[in-house]
Amino acid sequence: MEHLPTDWLSLLILTFVLGMKHGFDADHLATIDGLTRYNSRANPALARYCGAYFSLGHGAVVVVIALGVAALAGHWAVPEWFATLGAVISIAFLFALGSLNLAAVLRAEPDQVVQPVGVKGRLLGRLRRAAHPALVALVGALFALSFDTLSQAAFFALTATRFGGWQHALVLALLFLLGMLLTDGINGLWISRLIARADQVALIASRVMGLVVSGVSLLVASFGLARMLSPTVEAWSEGKELVFGFALVAIIAASYVLAVRLTRRVALA
Repeated sequence: MEHLPTDWLSLLILTFVLGMKHGFDADHLATIDGLTRYNSRANPALARYCGAYFSLGHGAVVVVIALGVAALAGHWAVPEWFATLGAVISIAFLFALGSLNLAAVLRAEPDQVVQPVGVKGRLLGRLRRAAHPALVALVGALFALSFDTLSQAAFFALTATRFGGWQHALVLALLFLLGMLLTDGINGLWISRLIARADQVALIASRVMGLVVSGVSLLVASFGLARMLSPTVEAWSEGKELVFGFALVAIIAASYVLAVRLTRRVALA
């Protein structure tokens, strides 16, 4: 996040794409999966909207943090170690989530649906069984209280101050929320649809998405580690954040399309 674009339009696009990418975080997918499955029984009318409410709660915290940092930007400088620590924590979590989700796919029985594996969601206890929109949003808000999310909001806010102040920080935070809302909302709808479909359809789709989530997590973590350890990789990747963001979103979107095609073939067979 330390090499954000210096022109406003590119920064707007990058922020929206990063919000979309953040919505595909394995922890997000796992928690939305659990909330949707629980509400498919407890509150069917809410089930398909769990991803959207989760994202709104998460995004609200990002907006508040971004505005707070923008307000303090003139009196507080971000320590140099802040970005490094955030990167290390993010890489460690991505390696862990990628490995856990790959293991979940490989260990699943032939007749077992693969569910995404998360880390943060396990710490929330009973809140994972939220059956009210406000409680689902609260779960999303609690997810935002992590170093990775805090560092993202802080960097957006500090970058926005170059263009005029808190109004620009608000625009960036809202764009990040919108991108995340798009992917989290689609994920909730996708899971609710799988629950309602035939067992064989869910088996195939869950394996495709499990492998993609695992592969993307491990790929991003490996690339992040390479940037930290190799000045050559760091120099080559500088200024390409928008390209990388679009590429990751395209990969995950293509996996959704592949999963849909495979499930349709099974349904017609």
